[in-house]
Amino acid sequence: MNLQRELRERYDAVVVGAGHAGCEAALALARLGFQTAIFTVSVDSIALMPCNPNIGGSSKGHLVREIDALGGEMGKNIDSTFIQSKMLNQSKGPAVHSLRAQADKKAYSDLMRQKLEKNSNISVKQGEVTELVIENGKIEAVKTFTGAVYECRVCILCTGTYLKAKCITGDVSTFTGPNGLMAATHLSDSLKKHGITIRRFKTGTPARIDGNTVDYEKMEPQYGDEKIVPFSFTNQAEDLSRDQIKCWLTYTNEHTHEIIRNNLDRSPLYSGVIKGTGPRYCPSIEDKVVRFADKNRHQVFIEPEGLYTSEVYIGGMSSSLPEDVQADMYHSVPGLEKARIVRNAYAIEYDCIDSLECKPSLELKKIEGVFSAGQANGSSGYEEAAAQGLLAGINAARKMQDKEPLILDRSQAYIGVLIDDLVTKGTNEPYRMMTSRAEYRLLLRQDNADLRLTPIGYEVGLISEERYQRLIEKQRLIELEIDRIKKATVGGTEKVQELLEKYESTLLQSGITLAELIRRPELSYEKISPIDGDRKQLPEDVCEQVNINIKYEGYIDRQLKQVKQFKKLERRRIPKEIDYTDINSLRKEAVQKLSEIRPESVGQAARISGVSPADISVLLVYLQGCFT
Repeated sequence: MNLQRELRERYDAVVVGAGHAGCEAALALARLGFQTAIFTVSVDSIALMPCNPNIGGSSKGHLVREIDALGGEMGKNIDSTFIQSKMLNQSKGPAVHSLRAQADKKAYSDLMRQKLEKNSNISVKQGEVTELVIENGKIEAVKTFTGAVYECRVCILCTGTYLKAKCITGDVSTFTGPNGLMAATHLSDSLKKHGITIRRFKTGTPARIDGNTVDYEKMEPQYGDEKIVPFSFTNQAEDLSRDQIKCWLTYTNEHTHEIIRNNLDRSPLYSGVIKGTGPRYCPSIEDKVVRFADKNRHQVFIEPEGLYTSEVYIGGMSSSLPEDVQADMYHSVPGLEKARIVRNAYAIEYDCIDSLECKPSLELKKIEGVFSAGQANGSSGYEEAAAQGLLAGINAARKMQDKEPLILDRSQAYIGVLIDDLVTKGTNEPYRMMTSRAEYRLLLRQDNADLRLTPIGYEVGLISEERYQRLIEKQRLIELEIDRIKKATVGGTEKVQELLEKYESTLLQSGITLAELIRRPELSYEKISPIDGDRKQLPEDVCEQVNINIKYEGYIDRQLKQVKQFKKLERRRIPKEIDYTDINSLRKEAVQKLSEIRPESVGQAARISGVSPADISVLLVYLQGCFT
């Protein structure tokens, strides 16, 4: 007689995967009071950075600050573990300023693990989740490879690049996840069994080399900013001051490209070995050489992976070429002639969910109580994953609280743009966030993420009363100062004219408001301070908002009018029971797309690929006649 009994435990929530999405999801659930189990194939891989050793960057920095504004953890974690910090695009307008920080990868992972382990509502578990137990279309439990059953009310899939993962270098393939970790080989089949469409995507990473074997004299040093700008609005710049490491810039050359071209027949990208779809906006070096044949060089960034390792990352040279070709290729780059490779570059193929399977809340349409976030949804990047994980965690909690889900729209946040793109348009390749995707990017700046989103985080329950009151005071100071600046005037006194001459600005013929002076391209709120006798000492972040809001007032007002029109269509809800085949004048493609995606508003319907403005007009007429 078989006396073996299965292990059974009960939690409010189960999070599958402990990468950047999983960590944010678990912390959000736990902080909102729910007992949460988080599963990982290796406890040592919590918040792992298997690719680039940095957080933030163009548009991604916006996501991290929004995560922080809502009460997430990524911003605080990188503030504590960065080894170089830099604000990108400072020569351009504030809409595209983006913070980027090099991380000590091990310190980042260790600190995030501590955050999970110290939360009494979180149980960290090492094991492979292989099956979802579904009854009557609703999640009841998950099963692990060992047969253990974990009952739950909600489940969040944050599986990253581990589902049926295969790492490829040349003609050598290994069925492992990133960094040689165990792949999750069974969960995809469980999802398919329940009708979930699975896609096959591909990404890759460059080699890591021994920094002691790099000739830095042949490279250009890349320094961090002297003045640190924190990712988290809870931190002050002066508290983050520390010695920063240097990164380095070098370039490929014609010899590098010749080595690659001569071995394209051995590249799994071109030989047919790789079947998955790769990221268009982060191509491998062999892709760059083929697609940009007119370029005689490409940038290569040498980035240290931490303070207590000599490993460095070769940014810009991801590859899946054979090992011997990689050695020749990297050694052809100035400064890397004698570099010793620690870890070879590789491509990785993996299963992910078709993001059109998700509602705007990130709950799966076909399985109640199951949410999906991060690379499991076909996105790329740590920041995109963390943003989805946070929203999935919030919405899973709100489902258990019997509250409406939190849906951020495209006019509120980059997170809203990211999720709306995924669930409305879908993606045929790993999705990367970019500033150009945000229609209202002048309103969605990284500097005002707290003003936009912290009140929402407070309502959700992830922002403390103290932090919320600090924000209210900041808003009050900004409004008072803007009002004062718009009313304060100066005339053509000697002091005023001297200041205008200093900045090569047109001299005054009559009185003018300080606001009008600030709007001049060559002037700013800070520059006119010597002629502003009534100016008070204000916090730096308040001064920044005053300057931006006055200088770009006309553009901001224009976008606010556009948002008003956008909101009209977003507020026009589409009943869940609508049958699009009943709308005779809709084109067949529109009927098919609308029936598949089931948009929740007319605004969302208008963004679906294959649905034309004419289709939207027909839909509006139909809704007016049938549902009013």
